[in-house]
Amino acid sequence: MPFQPVTPEKLSTSVTRQIEKLILQGILRPGERLPSERELAERLNVSRPSLRESIADLSERGLLSSRAGAGVYVADVLGSAFSDALIQLFANHDEAVFDYLSFRRDMEGLAAERAARLASDTDLKVINTVFERMEAAHQKRNPGDEAALDAEFHLSIIEASHNVIMLHMMRSMYQLLREGVFYNRQIMFRQRTTRATLLDQHRAINDALQAREPEAARKAVVDHLTYVESCLADNRKAEAHEAVARQRYEHTLAKG
Repeated sequence: MPFQPVTPEKLSTSVTRQIEKLILQGILRPGERLPSERELAERLNVSRPSLRESIADLSERGLLSSRAGAGVYVADVLGSAFSDALIQLFANHDEAVFDYLSFRRDMEGLAAERAARLASDTDLKVINTVFERMEAAHQKRNPGDEAALDAEFHLSIIEASHNVIMLHMMRSMYQLLREGVFYNRQIMFRQRTTRATLLDQHRAINDALQAREPEAARKAVVDHLTYVESCLADNRKAEAHEAVARQRYEHTLAKG
């Protein structure tokens, strides 16, 4: 019969599996620096040669990268789910923006529902900490910080949903949002009434999650993204009206 003797797993293999799992679960993020070789070897309770063997293997497979004099980093394993040509197409057509929001509403509503059920106490503390930082940024009236924390808040919920496929897919989608492919979040945070409403909506999401209420968490996310969609639609209409008025004015000047 085709049975083989069972042999103990090499230490370097155990290290490799642990780092792989941390990357897969999103605990180690793209661009994050690993602890020094000495510190990491002590944490893992392995020899430095075993650690070097593991890092060499992970680097060869494109999961880690070494920077001369700077250390070892998690490689950019996300990349983009879309070609450059398709990204440009997204940027030039409003239909893609609203389809993107519809997709987020479905995925993040599900993520919030899962997080309310499956998140650890630590996950919920992370989400709450990000929200408290949002409140502080709101008081300082810094649109850039508020926009960045907005993305961090939503991604922390996706991380807390404990679905690794959803996590990596949505991280890739959020990278396009950070680059302004779909819309510029900073613009939304410049208006006082919009800023206040967005903060209240994020508070409702956080409250539902901290109370571990799946349906309320999902509804709060859906309501929030529906509001964002409405704001963008109004903004597009205003821009269109301004463009028409500008054209009429320029036409009048040309005739006069």
